[in-house]
Amino acid sequence: MTDQRDYEQPHKYRIRVKGIFDKDRLAYWFEDFIVTGQTINETTLIGQVPDEAALQGLLAKVSNLGLQLLLVERIEE
Repeated sequence: MTDQRDYEQPHKYRIRVKGIFDKDRLAYWFEDFIVTGQTINETTLIGQVPDEAALQGLLAKVSNLGLQLLLVERIEE
């Protein structure tokens, strides 16, 4: 057991946005994320986020890029 609270620990997330985007372009903006599951008008990003503050920054980046957020889901490993 650690002294860190759950929100201070790294977790893996799945983030789905509306639209299909170039994988290389998204890789530039979301460096440590893997672009997967480009389905009909949706793109999924999966990656590790160090803590809740980094997650908030990532979601702000999604918003600043004008991407429509469809899903944020923590993946339990």
